[in-house]
Amino acid sequence: MTLSRRVVLGGGIAAGTTLFVPALAARADDFDKPFTGFAPPSTVLREGTPASVGLDPAPIEAAKGQLLAHQDGPAGGRPMYAGHVGLMAHDGVVVATQTGGYAVRYRTATEELPEADRVPMRRDTIFDLASVSKLFTSIAVVQLIEEGRVQLEAAVADYLPEFASAGKSGVTIRHLLTHTSGFTAWLPLYSRYPDKESRIAAVMNQPLTNQEGTVYRYSDLNLIALGVLVERLRGQSLDEVVSSRLTEPLGMIDTGYNPAARERTAATEYQAVPARGMVRGEVHDENAWSLDGVAGHAGVFSTADDLAVLAQALLNGGTYRGARVLDRKSVALLITNFTEDFPGDDHGLGFELNQTWYMDALSGPRTAGHTGYTGTSLVIDFQSRSFATLLTNRVHPSRSWGSNNPARRDWAGGLGRALPITPRGSHVAWETEARHASNAILAVPLAVPGAGARLGFDLVAETEATDVLRVETSPDGVVWTLVPLDIRHPGDTREGADDGSVSGTPGERRWALVRAELPAATRHLRWRYTTDANTLGRGVGASRIRVVGRGGVIVDSDSTTDAFAASGWSMSRRQ
Repeated sequence: MTLSRRVVLGGGIAAGTTLFVPALAARADDFDKPFTGFAPPSTVLREGTPASVGLDPAPIEAAKGQLLAHQDGPAGGRPMYAGHVGLMAHDGVVVATQTGGYAVRYRTATEELPEADRVPMRRDTIFDLASVSKLFTSIAVVQLIEEGRVQLEAAVADYLPEFASAGKSGVTIRHLLTHTSGFTAWLPLYSRYPDKESRIAAVMNQPLTNQEGTVYRYSDLNLIALGVLVERLRGQSLDEVVSSRLTEPLGMIDTGYNPAARERTAATEYQAVPARGMVRGEVHDENAWSLDGVAGHAGVFSTADDLAVLAQALLNGGTYRGARVLDRKSVALLITNFTEDFPGDDHGLGFELNQTWYMDALSGPRTAGHTGYTGTSLVIDFQSRSFATLLTNRVHPSRSWGSNNPARRDWAGGLGRALPITPRGSHVAWETEARHASNAILAVPLAVPGAGARLGFDLVAETEATDVLRVETSPDGVVWTLVPLDIRHPGDTREGADDGSVSGTPGERRWALVRAELPAATRHLRWRYTTDANTLGRGVGASRIRVVGRGGVIVDSDSTTDAFAASGWSMSRRQ
């Protein structure tokens, strides 16, 4: 594969569901040329560099620095986490790893260990994945669907008769996998009930808070019930099922429940209630702990390298090193959005989709992943055949110290921004920089004649709804007016008119053709991209900018580059 070099010159499915069906893969060189199918099943991970697969190393190096900064914390403040292990891969190549801090740093919730007694973080440190465990349970359920032993739209009570109690006979397998069952978000099973049997019975007997299918509400109870279903149909415990049908075939030797290698695990929280002390080598989640460490919603421990194998197996369409754990259609089910009625809560079967709040610049309709309460996250982007894993022990020593969402975004976003946006042909391109709460402006002076002029440019935009690109003109540089835009994608029969602003386009990874009419007496033209303080998408790129009047070309971004003034935009040229 020949890639361009980026040179920085300046600053049983429900009716109506659309199923992602694997297609023949198109070779994807850049962010703006997404793959359309799975990776070759023979793809095996190997170590490499960003440059070896055409990635820009600068955003990745920046992400590494950000992880270290979060770990150090602000001056006089608390660190975001005691330690971390991060891994990025693209097109079958591990392009970056980052390890820092400590697997064990604290003795209690307020007391640090002496330096000599701390346990440094290592690449093979084993982490409590917390809710990332839900992906393992979901895969176990989809394996049953693949075998025809479970129907996606069948009632859960068809397989667990006791589940029908308290008005739940209409809840289906799909409802549980997509968090649309109507269950309450959480119950204190560990403290309210005396033993494992009564805790499971409490889930089965729990009434719905809302009618099934009417709300999206993330709930541990959904996956606890599915874990019981897997055990009932397989005649094995959930840990045995996951081991024999998923982790062992894939060679994930450090992944499972109740890890034996306690000395390699990262500590989580110091718990006074219940009186567990510093939790290490046992599941942090109290409900999973009260279920002997094996539950559908939590309990899996793993390493960054083992999760990399799982991610690549899914990118390969369900297989790795000759071991097939799912067929391609089953993987397609996992990443099909079944919650289109709940915008913003896109969800496949177990997998969350298109969640900018932790996927950042990798977000898109075919970006799947999950987070874990202990500070873990996995983001798999099928459009670029990339994934980013970040494992931290952010609850060590206390869950009250805050969230590591900024680190999750920085890590996934660093990989997303490393994928080059390449202009079509040998043209200059301008791209917005990754800045929060900013107002990035690309401006050029004009002298539009009385007859007016036409603006044309190529646009690629991958933004969240609250980050907005505005194309504006002004006669004096003081009063600015939006320019109505005609936006079209090559090969797409749809036509799109816009009021002059563009936002809310996650996953829109292709160049569009933009045309507009500029009024007479226009003296200034600008592209203004405004971001908020929350999350970022990839941003905006513009290329082949031309303003043409009746007398000829007024502005051409390729030949009059020096005429453009940029703040918060960087320029690149295809080489």
